[in-house]
Amino acid sequence: MGRPRTPIGTCGKVHVGTTDSGRFVASARYRDWDGASRQVSATADSPASAERALKAKLSKRSLFQPGPSELTPDSGFPALVDYWLADMELEGRLSLTTMQLYERNMRGLVTPAFENLTLREVGVARCDWFLKGLARESHSKAKQARVVLRLALGLAVRHEVLPRNPMDHVSRLHREPNLPEALTPKEVDAVRAAVRHWESGLSKSGPRPDGQLGAIIEVMLGTSARIGEVLALRRRDVDLASSPATTRIAGTIVSRRGVPTIRQDHPKTARSRRVVALPSFSAEALRSRLAQRGRIGDDDLVFATRDETPLTTNNVRRQLRHVLDLAGIEGVTPHMFRRTAATAINERAGVELAAALLGHTDPRITLQHCIRRSEAVDPITATLLDHAFSKDRPSR
Repeated sequence: MGRPRTPIGTCGKVHVGTTDSGRFVASARYRDWDGASRQVSATADSPASAERALKAKLSKRSLFQPGPSELTPDSGFPALVDYWLADMELEGRLSLTTMQLYERNMRGLVTPAFENLTLREVGVARCDWFLKGLARESHSKAKQARVVLRLALGLAVRHEVLPRNPMDHVSRLHREPNLPEALTPKEVDAVRAAVRHWESGLSKSGPRPDGQLGAIIEVMLGTSARIGEVLALRRRDVDLASSPATTRIAGTIVSRRGVPTIRQDHPKTARSRRVVALPSFSAEALRSRLAQRGRIGDDDLVFATRDETPLTTNNVRRQLRHVLDLAGIEGVTPHMFRRTAATAINERAGVELAAALLGHTDPRITLQHCIRRSEAVDPITATLLDHAFSKDRPSR
């Protein structure tokens, strides 16, 4: 057996000698971050000063240095940001849309607070203070900042630039529960009437209607699909001859900075790919839209611009907001139709079916984010309690 080695980051016995010029030199064997032992020395005018100089020199030898990276604990935070963005692109695991979102959040929310700091100065207390301050402004912004800050610092740990991720110990972000909003049947009818009035041409405000907005709303309401998923429907995805009619949710619309909007050949998650039976109002809307489209190929989009390019989700949102503003209806977003459909299914058939319709893998997500909770308890409880405790119940 060989002699055991000293641990990485430790040095052997310090030796003090003199140089030819009469100065003092302190030296020791130091086991570096790569496992190799090296002779390290420092010179000064006295033995004590030489030892202090040696210790200072050893303290600056970082144990955490990734081979291909020039980052060290003394690198500025912006250097880590650039390194992290390059690593994400090299890994190729995330979509371009997600990477652009992460970059926007990092540069817009996090970097201004950390740009003058070195990595070793980014500690738990500073991260905790930053997130709590941002949360007072916006819980959503704080949540987004927490994600990218954890990812970037996590990369620094994996590449041995930092010994630990300070984000592992920050306190959780808290906010008051936000109950999902859903439309009542009466409110749905008001939205339909507003869109119908606008599409009839009676309203002179805004661009000339092309008849698509009403159909898009009916399909969102009848399928619980996200707006991007509805806009991504192709002719081959719609089967109006079956009973009931069905549509297959198998893609979504993606708009990326600097490139044209495209149809992505898969929805948000794998579970989101599904075949949904259409209620009569959605099937009728799709029949009308396909009749308006005329003869199109199987891979052509059901909803498209006049140039046969995909509609962008932002433009449809903007158009819906414009139409409802004219009617004095506020606060209605495309995602609200998704929550409205989920709420209706939950009230009539339970959360499991609502989760399947939405393409959720966990019904708890459906309950938390997509279903408006009713304050009314099933009145059958009164009957059951009467049977148990009524003063007129038969004596036993």
